[in-house]
Amino acid sequence: MTTVRLMLNRFLAVMTTFMLGIVLSLSVAHLGAAWRWWPARDVNRAADAVSEVMKTVNRYYVDENAVKPEELRDAAIAAIGRKLDPYSEYMPPSDYQVLQEEIDGEFGGIGVQVERKDDAVVVIAPMPGGPGDRAGVLRGDRIVAIGDTRLDKPPMENVIRQLRGKPGTEVVVTFFRPSDEKERTLRIKRERIHVDSVRDVHLIDDTGIGYIQITQFGEQTAREFSAGLARLRDEGAKSLILDLRDNPGGLLDAAVAVVEPFFKNGELIVYTQGRTPGDRQEIHARSRKEPLGLPVAVLINGGSASAAEIVTGALKDTDRAVVIGEKSFGKGSVQTIFNMRGGAGMRLTTARYYTPSGVTIHGVGIQPDIPVKMTPEEENAVRLQRLRPDVTDPVEFKKRFDLDFAEDRPLAAAVEELKKKMQS
Repeated sequence: MTTVRLMLNRFLAVMTTFMLGIVLSLSVAHLGAAWRWWPARDVNRAADAVSEVMKTVNRYYVDENAVKPEELRDAAIAAIGRKLDPYSEYMPPSDYQVLQEEIDGEFGGIGVQVERKDDAVVVIAPMPGGPGDRAGVLRGDRIVAIGDTRLDKPPMENVIRQLRGKPGTEVVVTFFRPSDEKERTLRIKRERIHVDSVRDVHLIDDTGIGYIQITQFGEQTAREFSAGLARLRDEGAKSLILDLRDNPGGLLDAAVAVVEPFFKNGELIVYTQGRTPGDRQEIHARSRKEPLGLPVAVLINGGSASAAEIVTGALKDTDRAVVIGEKSFGKGSVQTIFNMRGGAGMRLTTARYYTPSGVTIHGVGIQPDIPVKMTPEEENAVRLQRLRPDVTDPVEFKKRFDLDFAEDRPLAAAVEELKKKMQS
């Protein structure tokens, strides 16, 4: 009996070791799968907790009709976006429709591009000639109140929803201007905003220098830029100024289409890197034509962001352009739009982009090769001078707009730099 027991113990010990070996081998072989399973389990637990809270509120909250379940759902999901970064957000169907209209280039509102920065909603750029621009809104102004409601770390989607509205209606917005530390309350009439992404195309006098201003990167940008560039070349342009000041960005594909004519076929323009090594996506030029050899100057300032920085970074990084002006905004992240159930959407940061040499712009911005700083008042005056070429008398300009005539010093610096390059 003792012998049988000993044999049984040995057998069990051998089998235990054998089984442990199998389990360990399987654990090693399927470690990746295991790591994928655990986070999924955590997500399911978290979702269950949210569901439990919503069911409890729905069943026991004192005012049965105070909050609808879909409102609780939207509030909970919106809080997830705010926990991530300033550019990730959940959009209910109405807000998602607003985003689609903005991408398409036509919508109703006051004509300002805004972003969240330091827990404040900041004007990145007023759209040239739009209601906000005409009312005197400047880049860097912070929205501190809409109507009688002061804003305290407001969700971006709520601010945008209140600024947008039926054309012809008015909205009262209070802005804080850091440059003079004063608040300004403006009554602005909403308009149907149509954004021409390529706003100004012309030859600068008899210099042989072409000028193209791009205000944002949207669905029509590639076509508009291509037509403008072709027109300038037909008119004899020997060099090009690309004005990306106060351009808040837009579509990555549009930025690539603008910069592509200057690159050889197959050459790296930009790449994005997601959360894993396998998430790297390289974007190469696909032009079958010889790259343009025009000397190029790019104008940027603190309102140049996102896709505008992709164009600037690609041209600067490969020594295809001289960059003039002020440091850019520093938004180097890529947002992917996901369609959600019920007509909602989610904008989620899924990657960061890098220049061809591997430089990231996120949170840093692009430093100009030739720094030229302008005050907000000078920038506003220059913008108005471009919009109102009919007002050429400085006295009349001062009377109408309460601003002194200002020289566009970054543009002048670009002209001088390109003249040198064309002569060398």
